[in-house]
Amino acid sequence: MLAGHTQHGVDLQQFEIKANELLFILPHQIHRLPATKEGTDYFKLGFDENCLSLLPKHYPFLVNPFNQQKIQFTAPAAARLKAIFEILLNVLSTIDTDPDLILAHLNSLLTEINRAYFSVDKSPADDNLSNYIRFKRFVEDNLTDHTSIQAIAQKLALNTNRLYTIVKHYSGLSPKAFITNRLILEAKRRLYYSESSIKELAYDLGFNDPDYFSRLFKKVTGQTIATFVQDLSGN
Repeated sequence: MLAGHTQHGVDLQQFEIKANELLFILPHQIHRLPATKEGTDYFKLGFDENCLSLLPKHYPFLVNPFNQQKIQFTAPAAARLKAIFEILLNVLSTIDTDPDLILAHLNSLLTEINRAYFSVDKSPADDNLSNYIRFKRFVEDNLTDHTSIQAIAQKLALNTNRLYTIVKHYSGLSPKAFITNRLILEAKRRLYYSESSIKELAYDLGFNDPDYFSRLFKKVTGQTIATFVQDLSGN
């Protein structure tokens, strides 16, 4: 956002975006656009995993370890970002632009964003944070497998106590509660984007017992699936 302010909904939470702030949205998140774009000046860029795979490195902010969809920039960093966005806009609007040129500027852009996401005392190079990011990636890649905590710890070459300490420190949740909350969030996203039955949704998410899934949804959210869907349709 270059100037003005607006509100976006991401996973049923509202985020107010102001000048020198950036909102990033990951695939499959519930995204509700602002009611109006009047009085705002901003850049918007989208890319997919195929594009990311061509870049020279990973950008840990894309795993969103701190669950903060909004990133604030200092004035100098915001000026650099604006310059990179303008260059990208130019090269993407030019026919037959060398893809390597686009990727080079995209790498610069994502590097700036990644640096701003992690504060000085929260470097992604820190072992504990790095392990938390690895845990979060594993959960994302194997969400519906319902892998045991012991098996996840073994995959990450950690003991279960250390895994618990790391996940609790960064998320405020135990590993089991983290995975449960992530499954219920995935259920909300799928309910928003499709009209699957409760039984179909439960099986798609790896639950063998739809009734247990329904009870778990109510326990975590405080409302039944039917009430959640009704509230969605009313908004």
